[in-house]
This record gives sequence, C-alpha cells and structure tokens, in this order.
Amino acid sequence: MQRIVKDFRRNKLIYLMLSPAVLYFLIFHYGPMYGMQIAFKDYSIHLGFTGSPWAGLEHFKEFFNNFYFFRIMRNTILLSVYSLLFAFPAGIILALLLNEIRSTWFKRSVQTITYMPHFISLVVVVGIMFDFLARDGLINQLLSALFGFEPVSFMREADWFRFLYIGSGIWQNIGWSSIIFLAAIATIDPSLYEAAKIDGASRWRQTWNVTLPGMAPTIIILLILNIGQLLTVGNEKILLMYNPITYETADVIGTYTYRKGILETDYSYAAAVGMFNAVISFSLLIIANSISRKVSETKLW
Repeated sequence: MQRIVKDFRRNKLIYLMLSPAVLYFLIFHYGPMYGMQIAFKDYSIHLGFTGSPWAGLEHFKEFFNNFYFFRIMRNTILLSVYSLLFAFPAGIILALLLNEIRSTWFKRSVQTITYMPHFISLVVVVGIMFDFLARDGLINQLLSALFGFEPVSFMREADWFRFLYIGSGIWQNIGWSSIIFLAAIATIDPSLYEAAKIDGASRWRQTWNVTLPGMAPTIIILLILNIGQLLTVGNEKILLMYNPITYETADVIGTYTYRKGILETDYSYAAAVGMFNAVISFSLLIIANSISRKVSETKLW
C-alpha cells in the first residue's frame, strides 16, 4: 500500500491525465454490467433489477431455438471474416505502397485523399451510397451508358449487401488504418535495408524480408484485437444500410438485439443475446492471444 501511495505522489500528474479515461470506462463500460442480470430474469421496468423474477437460462434457450438463429450467426460470422480477409489487409497494403513512393508531395497527396473519408459521418456515407446506387443513380447510369446493363437497385438486393458493406468500409477506413502501419515501418532500423541492398536484395525482397517482419508485431496485435471483435460487426452502419428485403444477408447479432430490445422492448431477451455475443467474443480473444503466444513472441498478455 505504501508503494502505491508513493508512486501516486511521484506521478500524480500522470494519474490526473489518466483519470478521465478511467472514469469513462468505469461509468459507461463497467457500471452497466450490473444490469446484465436481467438476462437471467423476466425483467419489468416497474419491478426493477432486484424485484423482477428469475428466469434462469430460458432467454438463452429461446435464442438458440429461434428460427433466425442460424441466419443471424451466419451473417455475423461471414461479414466479420470478410472484413478480416479484405478490409484488414487493405491498410497494410496501402502502407507498403506508400512506403515505396519517393515523391514527397505525391505521397502526402495520396495520404490526405485516403484519410479524408474516415472523417465523413456514417450517415453521410450511407446517404451517398443510396444516392449513387439507386436505380437512377450515377452508378447505374454509367453501367447503362458504357456496358448496356439494366438498372439494379443495389441497396435493395440481398446479394449485393455484403459486397457493398465491405467495399464501402475499405474505402472509408483504408487510409486511417494505414497510419499505424506506417508508424511501424518508420521504427524499422534503416541499416537493415542497407544490409539487404549489399546482399543484392530487390525492393520486393526487402519488403518481404525486412519491412513485413518489422511490421509483424503490430499486425499480430491488431489481428488479435480484430478477432476479439469478430462478432461485433458495425451495427450502426448496418442499421443505416439494411431493410427487411436484405435481412437474409444483412441481419446480424447487433441489429437483431436492437430490434428485440429497443423496438420490441424485450429487454431480458436482448440482454441474453448481447451476453452470448460478449462471451463468445471474449473467448475468441483469449484463444487468439494463446495461439499468438505459442507461435510468436507477440501477445497482448
């Protein structure tokens, strides 16, 4: 205890700077965990948390036996896996390409252009998508004029939803996600490149044998974190993009929980679905970290 007090006195300004973040997590993340007990109760607003009768695992059983359970799980997993396969490597590839550019002004121009979409509101992005991808929108007009294609209501076609979700996500976040990878590249010792040049390594071999290994710890850490959020797909964007016609490929755990909890006011059932999602995500995070710890020296803990 004396050691803690002594450390606090020595670094009180650092603890003061840290306090807003600590308070944020305590209030908005750890505090609400008390209410998760309603997942095991038939919650009633009038009876409150403690007065509502216990229901045990009934809400979990109801979710597992739900007609839409497999559809929701399939859509959630597929969208998450597609994001890992296509969106996650996009930032790495852009960072590698930018690292090879020798023209400073061109490199900065590309960085600025690719960063800008990240600061556009999701509401605006989805609004642009609806305008551009409408039957009489710009995309259909170009396809019709250049290739003679018939107009398609892209945003109302279930088969197009995953492509549009992943593609728009890459466009919006590729520049922003490349920042951390560029920072990782900047920490690589330049003497390693000089040694590779002396050995006759081409630019491709330098990238493969020097740049990528130097980025590996950062890539692994971010990959572990992304795996931990595998079932936490971007619910806000999906809520803006989807409609009953596209539920077949668009409905995920987060949107289903929103409809059951907010729109249908079935709070206990929605809490049970949310807890199931959190437990699976936490388990995936532990598994990913354990695998990383065994196959490499990089790990979260």
